[in-house]
Amino acid sequence: MTGTIVDVPGVKVGHAQNEEALTGCSVIMLDRPSVCGVDVRGSAPGTRETDLLDPVNLVNAVHAICLSGGSAYGLDAATGVMQYLEEQGIGLEVGFGVVPIVPAAVLFDFAVGDHRVRPDRAMGFQAATAASNEACPQGNVGAGTGATVGKLNGFANAMKSGLGSASITLPNGLVVGALVAVNAVGHVMEPENGQILAGPRDDEGNIKDSVEVMKAHTFSPIPPGTNTTIAVVASNATLTKAEAKKVAQMAHDGLARTIRPIHTMFDGDTIFAVATGGIETSVDLIGTLSADVLAEAVIQAVKSAKAAGGLPSHSSIHR
Repeated sequence: MTGTIVDVPGVKVGHAQNEEALTGCSVIMLDRPSVCGVDVRGSAPGTRETDLLDPVNLVNAVHAICLSGGSAYGLDAATGVMQYLEEQGIGLEVGFGVVPIVPAAVLFDFAVGDHRVRPDRAMGFQAATAASNEACPQGNVGAGTGATVGKLNGFANAMKSGLGSASITLPNGLVVGALVAVNAVGHVMEPENGQILAGPRDDEGNIKDSVEVMKAHTFSPIPPGTNTTIAVVASNATLTKAEAKKVAQMAHDGLARTIRPIHTMFDGDTIFAVATGGIETSVDLIGTLSADVLAEAVIQAVKSAKAAGGLPSHSSIHR
């Protein structure tokens, strides 16, 4: 077991990134069509195929999920994933070929690197081609390549974040995993003790509490278009679409435990919940464990990140 989302049977992950432009995408590839739900809590989302995941709508399974930088432009990466799947003959049979179902969500990473370079069809295809069940790399990789946190004291005083993953395995064979790109406006903290791991810095470089920074302003200091945390939680449970949506809702608790503030007007926080099937268990258990592993994945995203784009990281400050 790797301690990452690929421990979930039927799940592979691939990444592609431009390390100079500081942007990239991550693809969760599924060995077979799998039930998926979604829950969007941020008020400025960039998403694709999320309406399809509503339990009242027709299609019951997805073939992959794409997480990307590049703001709305980065949604084009999902087209590359579709291209890869179509070439493999994988997708929804429509009588005239296949249509791969690839929901996607994006984050805003233009503030670092080169904003003129965005994840595109070619990068999505590259990430899909690279998908494997080897331990998921973390930090400045894939959708987390340009991710940052702690922007409430100006972007120059922000910190570098990244991509994180975690998993848990129970004795009955149930596996729950999470993959997250942490691009929050606020700070990231340890849920057990409230220790701030990365957040806004003052002029002396001290990390501050984002909520205290907000209290000091008479207006919202959140800079538009600099945020959004996007994630996938996965399990080998057998779920319906409605149950998967409930799991996605419960998984947001993992973000609330580790990120402050969360779900703001300038965030597009989105969580997909996918179930590959095989284990019968309660929705409450899956949702609870999903929140736990997502919280751990957020911590890993920050601790694994390296300084980049002129911004320090947790690891560069706490050497």
